Amino acid sequence: MTMTTTVAQAPIVAGSPLLGSMSDLLNDPLNAYLRARRDHGDVVRFRAGPPGLRADLYAVFSPEGAQQVLATQAANFRKDNVFYEELRKSVGNGLLTSQDDVYLRQRRLVQPLFTRRRVNGYGQQVAEEAAALADVWRAAPGGSVELVGEMHRFALHVVGRILFGTDVKQAFETIERTLPQLQEYSLKRGFSPFKAPRSWPTPANRRAVRLQSELFGLCDGIIASRRDRADGDDLVTLLVHAENAEDGSLDADELREQVLIFLLAGHETTATALAFALHLLARHPEEQGRVREEVDRVLGGPGGRPPTAADMEELPYLTMVLKEAMRLYPSAPVVGRRSVADAEIDGVRIPAGADILVSPWVTHRHPDHWPDPERFDPARFTPEAEAGRPRYAWFPFGGGPRACIGQHLSMLESVLGLAVLLREFELTDAQEGEVPLGAGITLMAKGPARVRVRARS
Repeated sequence: MTMTTTVAQAPIVAGSPLLGSMSDLLNDPLNAYLRARRDHGDVVRFRAGPPGLRADLYAVFSPEGAQQVLATQAANFRKDNVFYEELRKSVGNGLLTSQDDVYLRQRRLVQPLFTRRRVNGYGQQVAEEAAALADVWRAAPGGSVELVGEMHRFALHVVGRILFGTDVKQAFETIERTLPQLQEYSLKRGFSPFKAPRSWPTPANRRAVRLQSELFGLCDGIIASRRDRADGDDLVTLLVHAENAEDGSLDADELREQVLIFLLAGHETTATALAFALHLLARHPEEQGRVREEVDRVLGGPGGRPPTAADMEELPYLTMVLKEAMRLYPSAPVVGRRSVADAEIDGVRIPAGADILVSPWVTHRHPDHWPDPERFDPARFTPEAEAGRPRYAWFPFGGGPRACIGQHLSMLESVLGLAVLLREFELTDAQEGEVPLGAGITLMAKGPARVRVRARS
């Protein structure tokens, strides 16, 4: 007797007759994904757009499904969807967006710049920028600080120093002004079923061209200034001189594209982790006190010595707090792919050519793996607890062959930055209600996250 296996069809998430799920995905995607998992299970299908132009989007929410998409079947799920295409056209074909031989060549050339030993050497810059931020906070009017903006500036200063060295402070204003607008432009085009070609002289297209030209010009100037020096330890200098026998070196366009991707991915993701870790600790004074005791023991009290990369292993509870913050507020709440051939994920058929996403935002709240998932509980990340969960129950840095190349740098920056700030200040919550959130290329705070800071003596 021959046994056959039935492959299920993904259930369709109900939407409006006119636009399907488009309004939900545009206006409140995070809750739309959570409701879809709750009501329909771990693999669902959204139908978005008006009749005749409706597109399907498959969403996978289980750790096992995420592992299949990102790791075990990674070759079948490519970065070919419309959002990555729009991002490529805005900021170039760097490591975040490139594919196939182009990606592999870039990864081989760039990987030596992100070894643990080299990244650990950036601890001094992180500690210095954290100390500079602490000086600013001591003078904060009324002791009130808005965490989202503060952490974005801190992370941008750190990545700017690591990328560019110490002599380009004037670049920060340009980066802060141009990158967010180009991201928003790319995201809107990705969602729109009716988008004018970029070559058309619409106001949005013309503004994007100006922003891109300004940002490209900034990066090209910095790269040019590094070509005649080989002794710098900033990443641009190292990228300019990166070379191997198999892959040669990066040309001018490739250099610019890597710099832009590092700027985009390197500061927003870390800023999100830092802002929400501090936000959560301000709301949980007992956990804040426990972290501070650990930091004081390792570094000394207020005004103690600067932290180094070697201190990270001595700050396990602070690291657990950071991981729990990244569970609740993953910097990349959604990761998109497109299938090459028919596939089966979690027993559900995914057709060839389908747009598909996995969602750390939802998987990190999956009740099968995270009891009382909205509760802040750093004890979820003891070594024993981590060993008892599926590998992809927590994946804020992605996974598989396209896992984030900068994840150790992000953890270094976050742990050392938090250590300095929590040693120097006590934080109390000054936020009315929850921080409103949205999902773009990264998790976006749509409102402030305020705390009061009191300098410790």
